[in-house]
Amino acid sequence: MNELLIYSILFLIVIAHAVAAFRMYREVNADTGLSFHEKNNWKLKALISPLLFLSYYRQDKRRRNRGE
Repeated sequence: MNELLIYSILFLIVIAHAVAAFRMYREVNADTGLSFHEKNNWKLKALISPLLFLSYYRQDKRRRNRGE
């Protein structure tokens, strides 16, 4: 029974990670202000830690928008 609980918690963590990475991927892909290489760089970062790098991406986007 403990194994089932552990596996279900791990499964939820993996699903949450995938959903967060997908959201960041879509947001980065919709940004027309980034070059191809910058988009790929952010997309690769989304696979590592999507919630952390999503906040970094949004800060970077706010900084870029203030500069224009």
